[in-house]
Amino acid sequence: MAVSCGRLFRFFRALFAPLAIIFAFSFLLTFVFILYQPTPGPGVLQRLGWQSWDAVTTVGYFEKGGQTPQDQPASGTDWWNVTAPADDASSYPTDAWVPLWPHDTGLSEIAITRCLVPPGFVGEMCAPETTVEQDAIRGKWVRVGRDLNKEGGIWGLNIYYRRTRRLDIPLITDLQLLPPGEEPTPLTDPWVKVEHSIRDGVMRAEPLFLWYKTGKTMQEMNAEEKDNIITEIDVLFGEDRPWFGFEKLEPPVTPEKPGHIASVFVTYRRGVKPVPRAPPLHFSKQGRFRILQVADLHFSVSRGVCRDTVLDPCVASDNLTNSLLGHVLDLEKPDLVVFTGDQLNGQGTSWDPKSVLAKFAAEVTDRKIPWAAVFGNHDEENGDVKAEQIRMMQALPYSLVERGPKDVHGVGNYVLKVRSADSSMTHLLTLYFLDSGAYSKGYLDWFGYFFPTEYDWIHTDQIGWFLQQSGSIEPIERPFQPDTSEDFDDLSERQSDQIAPTTRRLAKPNALMFFHIPLQESYGTPDKDSRTGLPLDVGLQGLEGPGSAKKSDGMFENGLLKALESEHRAGGAIPEVKAVANGHCHITEDCKRVQDVWFCFGGGGSYSGYSKVGFDRRFRVYDISDYGETIKTYKRSEHDEVLDELIIAGSGAAPYNSVV
Repeated sequence: MAVSCGRLFRFFRALFAPLAIIFAFSFLLTFVFILYQPTPGPGVLQRLGWQSWDAVTTVGYFEKGGQTPQDQPASGTDWWNVTAPADDASSYPTDAWVPLWPHDTGLSEIAITRCLVPPGFVGEMCAPETTVEQDAIRGKWVRVGRDLNKEGGIWGLNIYYRRTRRLDIPLITDLQLLPPGEEPTPLTDPWVKVEHSIRDGVMRAEPLFLWYKTGKTMQEMNAEEKDNIITEIDVLFGEDRPWFGFEKLEPPVTPEKPGHIASVFVTYRRGVKPVPRAPPLHFSKQGRFRILQVADLHFSVSRGVCRDTVLDPCVASDNLTNSLLGHVLDLEKPDLVVFTGDQLNGQGTSWDPKSVLAKFAAEVTDRKIPWAAVFGNHDEENGDVKAEQIRMMQALPYSLVERGPKDVHGVGNYVLKVRSADSSMTHLLTLYFLDSGAYSKGYLDWFGYFFPTEYDWIHTDQIGWFLQQSGSIEPIERPFQPDTSEDFDDLSERQSDQIAPTTRRLAKPNALMFFHIPLQESYGTPDKDSRTGLPLDVGLQGLEGPGSAKKSDGMFENGLLKALESEHRAGGAIPEVKAVANGHCHITEDCKRVQDVWFCFGGGGSYSGYSKVGFDRRFRVYDISDYGETIKTYKRSEHDEVLDELIIAGSGAAPYNSVV
């Protein structure tokens, strides 16, 4: 017994030394990386601007939609062409990296540092050395929050810069990347070489050094020179275009290896590039408004991989899809483009959402077309959360995306209103956008990955929000007749026979609704056309299984069927929302009417998403005429075919069940 106790004692004594070392080392790391770090105070939540009385928020700059009509313009100017006042950039803090801000202050110095631990854990412990005097003169070091070695490397690598508002400090006017032994020309210019290679830590990679040129001070520059200074630095992953207003710095920091790693580029902005804002949505003077629905792009950080297509060769599917979309935009010339979810592929390929969002709407913004978007089930699988993606999308040209109320389930529940072109600015069409969520259930395997097993659905609070928004809409006299007394210079342009003679009534404007995951009713029994006895179901279906959620909070019966266009019984129980537009199911593209509400799928338009060989990529169009009274829909295929043209509301549409 004594021998056994002695052995047990020696066993515990042998364990004591290594355990003590482990605990001591753990406490040391905790002290260095957590306790030793400065505690963030209230200033992190509310930053002080250049003037001490200016409170500057790091969010909300782009939350100014273009939907609120401005003051009445001068005579002879269309009301939607009033330019909003420019934002004052002079109060933005100089010690924060927020590349979405339109900073007009220049950079004075650049450095590159390596760090073994991500800055999120150790703060700015790896920042370049500095002094209080240097911070006061040249500005504090600001870290570009993008790891150059994110895809591979022994350690993290970050760019730092100083930003200053002082008028007597030379500012950076140019950047170059050069291999060892090369220098910028001419040598007489004041070029500075950054100490560390921008490929530092990447195995078997030739060194590459960042050089920057300092020019005049701000007080010595003229207006043209001020527009040419470097005002921001960012990092792009992938071969596609950089963020709006930025330029690529060639060559790539990390060259692309297709199928393995995406390329990495340093990007920079010169001067201030104001983001063009979308004007308020409005009908044409002839009473027309056209919407193009783009469903399920499934874009990645790379240039994409083609799926289920007869195209041969088919490479860079994201670029091919954008080319197809640009062609359709030129043919259809829509007034609004709506992306109905899964702009990002997720599934491990869209791990840097910002680089993907920089290209997904490029064909639309290049044509200066306003656009809106909702989220799909794949958009939040990798990288930034939805709220951050909303901020990014709001910072793109001509965006009408809104975050929506924070106390309602989901991100991106909002309403857009389309108004008349005359001076009355009458609300003629309502567009509802909802977040149908991603996944409601899943399980964790033994590696810790989440595997979804059920789709999410539209929740009760979203239904309540929709009914509240619907209830706030004032009825108008329909059919609408514009005031042509002073706004329409050429009355001959007006199509006097567009509105068929009919009884005028008070009712809410027609409405369309957009969300990603379809309702269960999308697969229900269709209504029958009382004129022909045929089912009201037009288009392809049955090529794939149902894509709706298994559960429901009753959006159809508790929301869509309760929001009526008129409360008067004489008008019948006609729903306000005439059609629900969904994505999600790439090879389902039919339109089906169920209890007077049309459910329409967009059909897959992307070569990067799944499809079926022989199923043409396509985009759905909603052509609204007669000042919102008539709604027609059809699909435009990749071979320029117009498929399944159908009138879903107005003259020529099937009669409603409630008024038969």
